[in-house]
Amino acid sequence: MTGNFETNKPIQFQQHASGARDTVDGSVIVEAPVSITVNGDNWLTFMCTPADLEALAVGFLFNEGLVQSKEEIVQVRVCAAGDNVDVWLDHKVEQPERWRRTSGCTGGMTSVEETPEEEELPVIQANTDGVVLTGRQIAHMVDQLFEAQELYRQSGGVHSSALSDGNSLLVVAEDIGRHNTLDKIAGRCLLEGIFPPRRVLLTTGRISSEMLQKATRLGASVLISRTAVSSLAIQLAEKAGITLIGYARRNRYSVYTHPNRIILD
Repeated sequence: MTGNFETNKPIQFQQHASGARDTVDGSVIVEAPVSITVNGDNWLTFMCTPADLEALAVGFLFNEGLVQSKEEIVQVRVCAAGDNVDVWLDHKVEQPERWRRTSGCTGGMTSVEETPEEEELPVIQANTDGVVLTGRQIAHMVDQLFEAQELYRQSGGVHSSALSDGNSLLVVAEDIGRHNTLDKIAGRCLLEGIFPPRRVLLTTGRISSEMLQKATRLGASVLISRTAVSSLAIQLAEKAGITLIGYARRNRYSVYTHPNRIILD
């Protein structure tokens, strides 16, 4: 991936502790506006961490259902300034008439309509791939995700997500926006041909309905979060056949849907 720019910015700040004050050298995560242009037309602007920008743009189009395969992508290029990703497709595509701001940490965007009522939930192909995990496997994957948090260790302030086959992490993405991490994973999978038969997604961010929809698009059987899940995410996961797990720790986790995939050690 070439779309990597400065992700951490060095700063000096005052640290107050136990009645004392010190000047400390440190770093903060970079938050930057990056636009996406499709077939020459400017579509929208992400607020994101400027790393894996090609993957972010391509994965966003994939998760929105506007791109299905790598073969449709003629060119994807990040401009020299790093503030725009230019995507050219081999076919015309209409920009959605309305972008809806999501519950993302930095104001994510989607063209998918809100689904507030049970009867309005979208029709989803239930996932029945037969993946089964033990508690030990879940704990191991959570540990792997923590170990892979390179940007977080440098400055904090970012979310991390990963695609696993149940044993190893295949793709890891970090970004100030949790939605962006799943778009970056989708883009990496599409551009690099990473399509394991067993797909488990892990994230440090909370699972809202938009996160669940992206996980469904990625074909995940299991979605594991370090933190909370929303009521609508639970409804969508139940319908999609996804095992939804929240508050995952090394020795404890909550299973909200399709618990048949999880067996005790």
